[in-house]
Amino acid sequence: MTLKDIALTTLDGKPTTLAELSGGATLIVNVASKCGLTPQYTALEKLARDYRDRGLTVVGVPCNQFMGQEPGTPEEIQEFCSTTYGVTFPLLAKADVNGEDRHPLYAELTKAADSDGAAGDIQWNFEKFLISPDGAVVNRFRPRTEPDAPELIGAVEAVLPR
Repeated sequence: MTLKDIALTTLDGKPTTLAELSGGATLIVNVASKCGLTPQYTALEKLARDYRDRGLTVVGVPCNQFMGQEPGTPEEIQEFCSTTYGVTFPLLAKADVNGEDRHPLYAELTKAADSDGAAGDIQWNFEKFLISPDGAVVNRFRPRTEPDAPELIGAVEAVLPR
């Protein structure tokens, strides 16, 4: 079983997998509506639109584990994301990314190291994982790395077909 086969639930409650959501590369991001980093939604949406035709899917995972910064219901989260930031990329059901109740997807993702060689717990909202089309974690970007940062764009370009 790969990351692409782990059982997931969409924000509107439907079962899915990364394989169903993305036929190519995937950028998974734990998101929150009331965080200082929330404006990253703008660049995430631009990234999703700019690279969609080349096979990138951005997937947001709402998480309320960091100072309660994602308190909303699924409907409130969807409304906020679509009306405030025009988000069109898929959002999953709210999930824990750290601790005993960590979602199985994040149990696997957190094994991956960042550019400094550090693996382990998610530091904050908007930590990003780039998954290759074959389901391997190829990069981990910490929360303050903007979605339009040259190193993130370069990593996306490297896993997509030319």
